Amino acid sequence: MAERKPKPAAAEKTPHHTGHRDRLRGRFVKSGPGAFEDYELLEMVLFSIIPRRDVKPLAKKLLSDFGGLAGVLGASLGDLQAVKGLGENAAIFIKAVHALTERVLVADVKHKPLLSSWQKLIDYCHVAMAHEKREHFRVLFLNRKNELIADEVQQIGTVDHAPVYPREIVRRALELGATALILVHNHPSGDPTPSDSDITMTEEVVRAARALDILVHDHLIISRSGHASLKALGLLQFSL
Repeated sequence: MAERKPKPAAAEKTPHHTGHRDRLRGRFVKSGPGAFEDYELLEMVLFSIIPRRDVKPLAKKLLSDFGGLAGVLGASLGDLQAVKGLGENAAIFIKAVHALTERVLVADVKHKPLLSSWQKLIDYCHVAMAHEKREHFRVLFLNRKNELIADEVQQIGTVDHAPVYPREIVRRALELGATALILVHNHPSGDPTPSDSDITMTEEVVRAARALDILVHDHLIISRSGHASLKALGLLQFSL
């Protein structure tokens, strides 16, 4: 009887994304980031921390869950880790990218006259605060040239309130030698419209600062959908 030849082993299926990473990197080199969709740029970030896996579905899910690139970068570490398939290392990597972005933006405004770099200041505040789930109240301390000398979060509150202590703000301004302030806080609701309590609190800070010849240039309210300026709204000129 003729000896039966063994059947050839079934060829392993090649993953459909094989070569995708190299093709994407090649496109990036050739065409630059302007030719990329948001999910493709996010894929490039995920390549560095998630090897040998198709990360396109994950990138699209992240953008969907958090409402875009800004939302992904601004998401908390815990919320990122809760996304199935991401993992702790990848979540930390994304937050590191977010921190780098913040530092680049603040470096672009620090020790420069802020009143002539207003849009850069707005961009920085948006990256730093817009996607926080609790209210953060921060103060930007300026010198006589209106240059940023310190940026400090004074209070972290609840989803709709952060306690503010005008005397503490003024005391800190004196410690730093600041002669002007810009107040900034976020509205996690997404609506930057100032509330009555926002206006009242701003009035109290302005009065405490004026008593020591410290000027409050503005109070900015930052949200996912944009920002509001109390000065632009005519709400900063309080009678004493």
